[in-house]
Amino acid sequence: MSQFYTFLSGIIPAVVVFLTAWHILKTFFKQETQNRQLRLYEEKQKLSMPVRLQAYERIVLLLERISPGNLVMRVHKPGLSAKQFQQMLVQTIREEYDHNLSQQLYVSQEAWERVKNAKEEMIQQINVAAGKLEEKDDSTELSRHLLSMSIDKLATRKALDYLKTEARKFL
Repeated sequence: MSQFYTFLSGIIPAVVVFLTAWHILKTFFKQETQNRQLRLYEEKQKLSMPVRLQAYERIVLLLERISPGNLVMRVHKPGLSAKQFQQMLVQTIREEYDHNLSQQLYVSQEAWERVKNAKEEMIQQINVAAGKLEEKDDSTELSRHLLSMSIDKLATRKALDYLKTEARKFL
């Protein structure tokens, strides 16, 4: 019986030491894995952050370029009929949008949907404004109608505000 107690007195401390070491190593490796994942995430963020912010900048520029005031001033050519001007405006909006399609990779789905909706709403507003004009009206009349739209209610303004809010989360 004394051999059994001697055996247990040697084994029990060894098992306790083993379990303690195993627990400490397990905790250490788990912590190291978390630290490694955190470093990888931070490095990924460091590399992708400038690209994401640049995407937000480009989309803001897109929205500013297709807003009525900027669009009309940039595209307007005297002597065009309202119909010709309408076509130029719609084509310009579509080209601007198509040029920035790849930016949707870097923004949220909600933000991109708002950009898409702003583009569609601008085209619709141009078409509605042009539809109210007569055949003889020129581009100046269409410009006047577009410039008289309420800026606060424009989809481009709402999308722009949303994008600004979303982009600030990354700063």
